[in-house]
Amino acid sequence: MVLQVDFTSDEAPERLAQSIRETGFAVITEHPIPWELVASTYEEWASFFASEVKHAYPFQEAVEGQWGYFPFRSENAKDSGLKDLKEFYHVYKWAPLPAGVSENTRALHSELERLAGTILGWIEDNTPPGIRTGFSEPLREMIEGSQRTLFRILHYPPIVEDAEPGAVRSAAHEDINLLTLLPAGTAPGLQVLDTSGSWHEVACDPAAIIVNAGDMLQMASGGFYRSTTHRVVNPVGDASREPRYSMPLFLHPRPEVRLSSSHTAGTYLDERLREIGLKTAD
Repeated sequence: MVLQVDFTSDEAPERLAQSIRETGFAVITEHPIPWELVASTYEEWASFFASEVKHAYPFQEAVEGQWGYFPFRSENAKDSGLKDLKEFYHVYKWAPLPAGVSENTRALHSELERLAGTILGWIEDNTPPGIRTGFSEPLREMIEGSQRTLFRILHYPPIVEDAEPGAVRSAAHEDINLLTLLPAGTAPGLQVLDTSGSWHEVACDPAAIIVNAGDMLQMASGGFYRSTTHRVVNPVGDASREPRYSMPLFLHPRPEVRLSSSHTAGTYLDERLREIGLKTAD
């Protein structure tokens, strides 16, 4: 069961680490990020995706990452032959924002990253010493100076009748990164897979932020924390005619950070980007 964690509670650090350990997810309430900032950022990006200006910002390669606009059906989940029913924009601290998008996006990015640093500290402080000593460096230090933390703005358009059979908004997958913070999406649809193989709906409360572990935390902890499978399912009925937006912050270590004997953060990211179709083989 995914725990709800009151950020202001004295028990919050322990409860959050417990939920991440047991389910890979946690839902944070009473956090310091104002809903007004989240809502205004969603509004600006909804206008962006509804306009043709988005095509003036095609994604571009940079040393630190791919920034810009990715068209509808650009990405597939690992081992999935079907492209997801979504379009998205990659925001980095160092990359320009498109016209019509204000500094609200930068402000929200910074607020989420600050909160993520606190949460990483909570996880590390509540990790058993035998696991913690296996980290190549403290979790909080892994992200210091990183230019690869990604703020991804996602738009899932209404479902059309001629959609490819079997295609979904986001097929079952695990996140690549260390930790993900997700302000509640604008509509339900996010589901998480438990250890018995059952799917559970994650509450879509505007006042909540969802936190989940990624592959890099699983790798760095030797599997103590697990990267949980999740998906975004297609709505049915009247809801299928409505769009959905979400804005996950994918927290990435510096590329040279050692995650295991076989991977640094950089080598693992490159491998996974090739698997999901966002990077070609070198």
